[in-house]
Amino acid sequence: MSPSIILITFVAYTGLLFLIAWFTSRKADNQSFFIGNRKSPWFVVAYGMIGASLSGVTFISIPGWVGDTQFTYFVIVLGYVVGYAIISQVLLPIYYKLKLTSIYTYLEQRFGIRAYKTGSVFFLISRIVGASFRMFLVVTVLQLFVFDAFGVPFWLSVVIFMILIQLYTMKGGIKTIVWTDTLQTTFMLLAVLITVLLIVSQLNTTVSDLMSRVWQSEYATIVVSDIDSSRNFIKLFLSGMFITIVMTGLDQDMMQKNLSCRNLGDAKKNMTTLSLILVPVNLVFLFLGAVLFIYAHELGISVPESSDDLFPTLVFNHLGMLAGIVFIIGLISAAYSSADSALTALTTSFTIDILGLTKQDQHDDKLLKKQRQWIHLAMALIVIFVIIVFRIINDEAVIAALFTFAGYTYGPLLGLYSFGIFTNIKVRDKWIPLVAVLSPFLSYGLKVFIEYLFTDYQVGFELLIINGLITFMGLLLISHKPNSLLTKSLNNG
Repeated sequence: MSPSIILITFVAYTGLLFLIAWFTSRKADNQSFFIGNRKSPWFVVAYGMIGASLSGVTFISIPGWVGDTQFTYFVIVLGYVVGYAIISQVLLPIYYKLKLTSIYTYLEQRFGIRAYKTGSVFFLISRIVGASFRMFLVVTVLQLFVFDAFGVPFWLSVVIFMILIQLYTMKGGIKTIVWTDTLQTTFMLLAVLITVLLIVSQLNTTVSDLMSRVWQSEYATIVVSDIDSSRNFIKLFLSGMFITIVMTGLDQDMMQKNLSCRNLGDAKKNMTTLSLILVPVNLVFLFLGAVLFIYAHELGISVPESSDDLFPTLVFNHLGMLAGIVFIIGLISAAYSSADSALTALTTSFTIDILGLTKQDQHDDKLLKKQRQWIHLAMALIVIFVIIVFRIINDEAVIAALFTFAGYTYGPLLGLYSFGIFTNIKVRDKWIPLVAVLSPFLSYGLKVFIEYLFTDYQVGFELLIINGLITFMGLLLISHKPNSLLTKSLNNG
């Protein structure tokens, strides 16, 4: 497929985003940037969050994972539904009751300033590394198939991407992103559906016949009962539930869109709708993965060594121009959808949580806007730097390890919020940063010990739960009166 056609597609799609940004950012102010003036229609937020939830990693990786993990990922998706229900019934009422813009403000009110700063810093670290990792995967694909042909160096490709995202999100912020995400979700899903239809056409079959072949194949395995396996269905279900709670409910990036809804009722509708839509959407991605493997087998095409290369390789080398165009649009949609909301959330968290500018400068909206825009630029530069560092490292194992490490930061957030919501115990705020920092390292050490002690057992996503429990126990140890509840119980007895 011609790099020129891909480039034209990229420019045209980006232009459409800028058009939407222009319409949505007119008369935008600081409240528009942070929470969309709390006027976002819940159904628009729900639909747009599909794209943000999937991301570029999902778009590229999930179809390829089917070769090794079959459809077991679907159990995680079912866990998502329960996780979203918990967010809807437990977390959202708290956020709306306290009228939060940054969800980490809750930690200050419950524990103190150091807990508040700790939660914010952990989010910033995780989101910077996570957003950079997702952007790195997408830009690497575009670099290979587009920018290399024009002699554009990788670092410049990254800079161009971030400048474009910077420009269309800087003014409108979350008010713009709510609407651009709907466009990105639409094109991402269309890319998957059109690809499947093109494969159906090339294989001279029907969709129903292909579905039957998929369900009868080895790829359709959903439940793994082996308790030692990291893909055991109980582990995956619980992991899906807790992953959703922390990576959506305790993540400023995802919650900022929910907080832009008109009221709590609309935000709950958004969560419920999103959870139900994500089930068939993820099933479609898994179905695409199985179809890609069947297609490669039928035509005698060698499957790439890296599973992430399966989708782009078949699209660009075998499925024709239309498939290439829709894939690029879907890929760009996934990249923009991940990075634009992350950049806005990072700016919001740093502005409110770290610098406290909204508290100091409420009387001067123009000054706050100027400061916020400089922070927005700084966050873009940091993401650019991290992506380029990934490129310099040029080691998939190391980069994946960094991404995994960033995920460890959600464990302390899980422990902090669980402790704060489900107990009324007061803790020594000054020791909370130490507990939060030690928890990921203790979790990793426990993982190594468990796998050493039980050689056949593989610790998977449940590590997040372990991490949260260690933080919870650490908070008990630094409570003002660690034995108060026990003493009260004994006295009453």
